[in-house]
Amino acid sequence: MSIDTETAAKVAKLARIKVDPADLPALAGEFNTILGFIDQLNEVDVTGIEPMVSVTPMRLKRRTDTVTDGDRQKAVLANAPDAREGFFAVPKVVE
Repeated sequence: MSIDTETAAKVAKLARIKVDPADLPALAGEFNTILGFIDQLNEVDVTGIEPMVSVTPMRLKRRTDTVTDGDRQKAVLANAPDAREGFFAVPKVVE
């Protein structure tokens, strides 16, 4: 996969990063370098390898999944600029 300057501009816009048009080729090059590294990682055979959470073997602490303070929907949405039907309402950002 190759990223061109048009796609780099679109990514910068979605990330809300101001990029000068003169810097778009360099940004596209950086994206292509990152994607090349990801392609390199995809070539590694990891069959039979368990996922790790740390470089040292350890178990994650477990806890019960219980609701300790529920039924606070009105309090949570009290400061929302726009709440509809019990949810936060946000503007559409993806075309």
